[in-house]
Amino acid sequence: MLKKAMIMAAGVGSRLEALSNALPKPLVPLANIPAMDILIEHLSSFGINNIIANTYYKSEIIQNHYRNSRFCIDFISENELSGTAGGLKKCQFFFNRGEDFIVMSGDGLSDIDIDKAYESHKKSNAIATIVLKEVEKCKVNIYGIVVRDESGYVKSFQEKPKIEDAKSTLANTGIYIFNYKIFDYIPEFTFYDFAKNVFPNLLKSGEKINTFILDGYWSDIGSIEQYKKSNFDILNNNIKSLKVKTVESDKGIYIAGNNFEKSAGAEIIGNCIFGNNCKIGKNSKIINSVIWNNVSIADNVEINDCIILNNIHLEESANSEIVAFNKLSSVLRKEGNNDNSNGALSYQRAN
Repeated sequence: MLKKAMIMAAGVGSRLEALSNALPKPLVPLANIPAMDILIEHLSSFGINNIIANTYYKSEIIQNHYRNSRFCIDFISENELSGTAGGLKKCQFFFNRGEDFIVMSGDGLSDIDIDKAYESHKKSNAIATIVLKEVEKCKVNIYGIVVRDESGYVKSFQEKPKIEDAKSTLANTGIYIFNYKIFDYIPEFTFYDFAKNVFPNLLKSGEKINTFILDGYWSDIGSIEQYKKSNFDILNNNIKSLKVKTVESDKGIYIAGNNFEKSAGAEIIGNCIFGNNCKIGKNSKIINSVIWNNVSIADNVEINDCIILNNIHLEESANSEIVAFNKLSSVLRKEGNNDNSNGALSYQRAN
């Protein structure tokens, strides 16, 4: 059984735009639960309670979140990003010589059977195991793709290949099981990456890299659309290891946080998530949207395909937007622009 884990929680999360401006990506809520909380609970369910995480972007917010929580986690703070492998190198002190451990992304969401993955790792006698997930051929160009040999060892890598050039449809999930010997292949005090540096060097050195194919759920929450999809996957109980309380109606299904108020004539349509202290005004419609904490929506407003962040009072209808500030005047649609003149800012859907 694995006893220790490292969580990679240093990334900026630039592809999540307004969400990661508000919160560090590992704390962005999925069905009202911080993403990293879900990950830690999953690790704990397999008896892995000795956990360390590296932090960089909004480091204090992450560490303060866990300071008074029921989770006991060690942290290191990086002054500058050092890459996926470089971050692990700084955590070397946490692990014992000869032991195996798991490394996972703080913003990843999966129901991986860690025991089965570790069993595969031990049988392989490899220094490293990469967890893979079968993806659609049309999406291989957004992932690091792994080509395996007949024995399940890594043969080669393709980083975001063109669809017509892809030799595999197995994507690297960013979940790894390593033996302590992996530290011999990661230099100190330099930026170093698993995919670009460590794994190619292992193959050049004649080391075998084992693979384990995840047959359950996995999402990297790497984009706005993937963030929404992950929320709705939880809402619809598509993740075996995570069950949430939902409310169903003839027009949809939703999650309601504490102190949720739905006024007369208000409709919830499709898939929706409401955080704590949310109120929907009379005759308003909420359609396929994710709404964070402390949000009030005025009467006769329609919200469709939106993400509404914390502490918003919304008096105007919105469609396919991320609302990050109170909209005090006309709607501003500024894709990738952080100008918040007039106290208002909304983002068009970023694909």
